[in-house]
Amino acid sequence: MITEFRLPDLGEGLTEAEVVQWLVAPGDAVALNQTLAEVETAKAVVELPSPYEGTVASLHADAGQTVAVGAPLIAFDVVGDDDTTAPDAGAAGEKAQPNLVGYGAAPAAAGRPARRARRAVADPVADVAVLEAAPHDARPTAHVETVVERPRSTPPVRAHAKRLGVDLVLVAAEIGDRVITRDDVDAYAARTGAASVATAATATPHTVPVDGGPADREVRIPIRGVRKHTAAAMVESAFTAPHVTVFHTVDVTATMDLLASLRDDRSLAEHRIGPLAVIAKAVCLALGRTPGLNSRWDEAAGEIVQFGYVDLGIAAATDRGLIVPNIREAQTLTLPALADAITELAATARAGRTSPAELAGGTFSISNIGVFGVDAGTPILPPGQSGILAVGAVRRQPWEYRGEIALRQMLTLSLSFDHRLVDGAEGARFLKDVADVLEEPGRAMLLR
Repeated sequence: MITEFRLPDLGEGLTEAEVVQWLVAPGDAVALNQTLAEVETAKAVVELPSPYEGTVASLHADAGQTVAVGAPLIAFDVVGDDDTTAPDAGAAGEKAQPNLVGYGAAPAAAGRPARRARRAVADPVADVAVLEAAPHDARPTAHVETVVERPRSTPPVRAHAKRLGVDLVLVAAEIGDRVITRDDVDAYAARTGAASVATAATATPHTVPVDGGPADREVRIPIRGVRKHTAAAMVESAFTAPHVTVFHTVDVTATMDLLASLRDDRSLAEHRIGPLAVIAKAVCLALGRTPGLNSRWDEAAGEIVQFGYVDLGIAAATDRGLIVPNIREAQTLTLPALADAITELAATARAGRTSPAELAGGTFSISNIGVFGVDAGTPILPPGQSGILAVGAVRRQPWEYRGEIALRQMLTLSLSFDHRLVDGAEGARFLKDVADVLEEPGRAMLLR
């Protein structure tokens, strides 16, 4: 019986998602929880599993199309008895569709479904070079069929290949049985000429004409995905919470000396403890003394919600835009554990594997603008948070030290806060607490 599957709520009340690519086609047999498609929400790329076992009857959206939550996405010819698997839509006891929330339905039967091999009609002895030379002109030999495994790669790499017009099957034929990386795609595109697609997509707004020819003076980029979500969130925050930003330049020479000694400690060799980890620890300690900066303004309830925990957001720049995944219960972690969490968070974000659940919530955030060589800024609050700290670059510069001018290692902290929740004195006290730990790490022993 034909049963429609509608796009589920993928978390955090997201209202839509874009179909990045389909992994099934009409006529394909699918198993329960088999991945149907990759969809990009405003926060992450999510693999969408099948809530049914059966055959794909039709697809209701094309790759690149945006689908609203609750809209039909795919139709199945469901296997099994009609009264238990796919009852009549008009029946009073209609079976409820599983709520996947982006992570899959619970299997109704034991056993683990095998990964589906994608079916492709092709000549088993076809020369890959021919396909590279004219991939759109090549045609498979009639009535010859082989089974091809979907090339192994991450969602961002597949999206990047799609933008370049690169067939990952051809890349896999070159590199062998390993996960395809972005560099593999770029190398293939550069060699075959597919990179011209990327050049057109990322061209500068004012292109210099060649030999008197016309110039493309404008490039139009669709507003969607992370960029669309970030823009909406920043506008909402900027025009809802009255922002105040305060700055403090800190002598972090003692912290840098501490980090150098930790790097020489063999017992800590497996931990990448850097300035950001120390700052994160200092923030967690300082928030305990300034609860207003770890709070949320609940307009609907007319209440201020103070959190007894710190879900620390760390802003991460990715190919898809800026995201802010969270370290849960950061106040409970030791310095090495915080360093490990930050390292893992950054690696996951760069690989495009950050899930919507990891992006949800957050009580306070840190943005490390120093990695770009920037000293200070006025960060905008993530919606629902009352504070965000921007960390500038560590620079060696002349500074007054013990009555003399000396070369010291300095950085600037920029704290933005919601003035409805935090007074200027509270914001200054918080910033001073963080600075005290960075100037003299031993002061952390005095905070709790």
